Amino acid sequence: MNPPTRGAPVEQPPLTRRAALAGALAAAVAAGGARPASAAARPAPAGRSGARPRTPEDAPVDYHAWTKRADWQSGTSAGVRVEHVHREGFPGIVLDRPAGTAPYTDPHTGTTADWEYAVWTSPEHRPGFGASEIVASWNADTPPGTWIEVELQGRYGSGGTTPWYVMGRWASGDGDIRRTSVDGQSDGRSGVSTDTLGITDRSTGLRLTAYRLRATLRRRPGSAATPLVRRIGALASDVPDRFTVPASAPLERRAVELAVPRYSQEVHKGQYPQYDNGGEAWCSPTSSEMVVESWGRRPSPADLAWVDPSYADPSVCHAARSTYDAQYAGCGNWPFNAAYAASCGLDALVTRLRSLNDAERLVRAGIPVITSQSFLAAELDGAGYGTAGHLMAVVGFTADGDVVAHDPAAPDDAAVRRVYRRRQFENVWLRTKRYDAAGKVRGGSGGVVYLSRPPQVPWPAGLGLG
Repeated sequence: MNPPTRGAPVEQPPLTRRAALAGALAAAVAAGGARPASAAARPAPAGRSGARPRTPEDAPVDYHAWTKRADWQSGTSAGVRVEHVHREGFPGIVLDRPAGTAPYTDPHTGTTADWEYAVWTSPEHRPGFGASEIVASWNADTPPGTWIEVELQGRYGSGGTTPWYVMGRWASGDGDIRRTSVDGQSDGRSGVSTDTLGITDRSTGLRLTAYRLRATLRRRPGSAATPLVRRIGALASDVPDRFTVPASAPLERRAVELAVPRYSQEVHKGQYPQYDNGGEAWCSPTSSEMVVESWGRRPSPADLAWVDPSYADPSVCHAARSTYDAQYAGCGNWPFNAAYAASCGLDALVTRLRSLNDAERLVRAGIPVITSQSFLAAELDGAGYGTAGHLMAVVGFTADGDVVAHDPAAPDDAAVRRVYRRRQFENVWLRTKRYDAAGKVRGGSGGVVYLSRPPQVPWPAGLGLG
């Protein structure tokens, strides 16, 4: 399954947060056994059979979202209306007339309060294949006194449905509730690990053939404030087990590099340890902030007023606080990072790409790509560290097709820009299986990315992001 995204620049031996879903991973470990550490850095055969690797394009991936007026009207609602005008041009849904009032006890503060609510439920979406994982993401404005809950219900190919799983309880601030994922959700056939709904045992062949999303908008009783949900969607995928992927050739022999700020997570080491032990683990929000600011969406002085003025790059501290998941106890929740970018006025989502060619199309269209990968130090020349899960921003390509990345695991801002060999980078990012330093089988992200852009910047054609 996928690696954690905590960003610690060392290899972590425990099973990852998403590995709780991975019956298939347990089977792979049992079948493959532990390899000696001396062999851990060598390329391994794809899958459990050692067969020829499937091409990245073989991986079933579907991202689908509801963003347009007709999309919102296609769902069912109670107390919701479509808001036609937004500062960025997006229609969205708002709380109109409450469908009711219900209490919520925040598990992280112990506070119980009543909240008016309204509900929107999407029509069922069929990705066209059986999915083993689904990750929801959303864009919403949540003024003080409001928040949202996003849920997902999957349909099994063998019949029946999952429960309505909570995929996130979210607000841009932390004054009303603590932003949180929900642990302990499972029906025995599937379950949620932080931000990912997954089939418990992929080897059975069980898959999800359809899903629905549900957004519940909440506000203080009697208030006129309302959340505004501008995008809700999900990534469905069934990426095959693979230790290696075939190399892609560059689309062009022409260098490209986007103007993106350089921020190091390491300069924040020890700062605000209540947010995932401080900056050493802030790869995800640091990458998110670099991309947010590349679009000119820097936090305001009022947003940053709480940050110690002696700290460098206060916007990174702000991003860490704004992405922190109180249940996961970290800043690496994928949808929370996309939602943070969206709260800065961008259109943002979580998806998977199939190759570096897809990433190159985005970068050449002016859109940086935040990638999730895990590797040993010997597997990515120039990194100087190994990691069980790390985020960085792809901002360019050399004329030879190598990757220009802003890697936040750098000692200072000046050292953030790195050039990584194309073949190595593509493999550690796209694979779903790897060996750790102890020779044990671990997971890889399978091509997960965060993407964000202003609405006037079009997505490249052919990537299914419209």
